[in-house]
Amino acid sequence: MSKNEKIVETIPVGPLGIIALESSNDLGQHVNNYLVEWRNSRESEHKGTIAFYGYQRDSYLMKACCPRFGTGEAKGQIKESVRGQDLYLLVDVTNYSKTYKVCGNINHMSPDDNYQDLKRIIAAVGGKARRITVIMPFLYEGRQHRRSSRESLDCALALQELIQMGVDSIITFDAHDPRVQNAIPLNSLETVAPNYQFIKAMLQHVPDIQFNDDHMMVISPDEGGMSRAVYFANVLGLDMGMFYKRRDYTKIINGRNPIVAHEFLGSDINGKDVLIVDDMISSGESILDVATELKRRKAGRIFVASTFGLFTNGFAKIDEAYENGLIYRVLTTNLVYQTPELLTKPWYINVDMSKYVALIIDTLNHDNSISGLLNPVERIQNILKEYNQGGKSQE
Repeated sequence: MSKNEKIVETIPVGPLGIIALESSNDLGQHVNNYLVEWRNSRESEHKGTIAFYGYQRDSYLMKACCPRFGTGEAKGQIKESVRGQDLYLLVDVTNYSKTYKVCGNINHMSPDDNYQDLKRIIAAVGGKARRITVIMPFLYEGRQHRRSSRESLDCALALQELIQMGVDSIITFDAHDPRVQNAIPLNSLETVAPNYQFIKAMLQHVPDIQFNDDHMMVISPDEGGMSRAVYFANVLGLDMGMFYKRRDYTKIINGRNPIVAHEFLGSDINGKDVLIVDDMISSGESILDVATELKRRKAGRIFVASTFGLFTNGFAKIDEAYENGLIYRVLTTNLVYQTPELLTKPWYINVDMSKYVALIIDTLNHDNSISGLLNPVERIQNILKEYNQGGKSQE
């Protein structure tokens, strides 16, 4: 049975509506295009019934905005009816490219601003929607997930706040620590990993890559990311290693304890390509330190796969690392804002996640299980098999 046939076996929860906040305009448009294409080509004997009312439309994007006053204050507005809709709200809290004026001064949108706009749109819905699902790829304050001293637990507070406002479920990608879902144990918080998309992108853009134990090794840059490296190593049949970040806990620089050294734990990597997997590239300094240590141990090409490419300190150091042969390719997703400059870099591979997000929305709207989408082992094995046979994936 095909995916389309399986999906239309169940009645939609409600008419589908997508609200892409300004921070996620591009991703929302791509997701909408996939959904329009799929649903207009989908055939079912039930499509003419009232349960499928509004199933095929030219667009599922709802008109919404957050206009601001001269003081910088804002309000959420939804410009069409959302009554009975199964709503999916897309927000990129890290998108700093949007600006607004405060008493004539230009301010860039911060994560706090983007999160506040999300709450404004939820408040504007006014409880009229059938169901609200928030898709927040980069989990707001996800790095402030646990208390190590007298400090706030921002991520837990934000999750509880969204649930109290009427959000039914939250979907995020590659959460810094998935255990933060303990803050809302009676509600749904799904953490999705783009593992299949990373492997697919590498196969498409690096024709001579070899996913076998003789030619490649998976590396975790720290102990916190071990689970990601273990997954890739198990699925691809590769050896793995990790680095331990030795920090100076007597000092705090830029809000964190500085790293004294990276200690490597693993087998010989001489001549092997290396895949470093992590959840985010912030300044990039940690990745470059790890790459330097790997090259010192005579590693081959170094690939970096990270869900979120934030590049908070710009690209100069990574450009230099690429020119010096330290880094071969960097893969990040379009789940967060990508600067036009980044997309032109010779070392960069863009991993498009819009089709995956559209598939998740389409499946959930029919109230089907997404467990198969969250565990893509079979899809990974299929694409590896096709690649080894000289074929190309058609998914």
